[in-house]
Amino acid sequence: MADNEQTPSAGADPDDKQAARARRRAARLAKEIGAFAKAHGGAEGQVAYLGRRGARIVLVGEDGHWGDLVAPTYAVAEQAVRDAGITVHEAFDGAFAAKVRTGPYEWSRMAGIQLGGGSPRA
Repeated sequence: MADNEQTPSAGADPDDKQAARARRRAARLAKEIGAFAKAHGGAEGQVAYLGRRGARIVLVGEDGHWGDLVAPTYAVAEQAVRDAGITVHEAFDGAFAAKVRTGPYEWSRMAGIQLGGGSPRA
């Protein structure tokens, strides 16, 4: 082997693999966010830190429907909402929270939790 040739590495850099995995996860989440937005006439979101579990992306559609996704890290969640191109709010309050439309299921869950019971569905 010539002096200027490098020996092939035993494996890819673990940091490169981790970064590639994070990019793929963000792309998948962005695709899900885009599908939600398309189904609900657009969407806005908010990213909340969950600690070791990662980050929660709360989505609110223009029609009032809402949903959420969990990302493995806050950075992945931020990348996903950027890639999806939605408006992101710093907090879930005020006019943003007022856009959420709740139905009978949500109200029964909230009442069941407050009264010490579970979901009315058994």
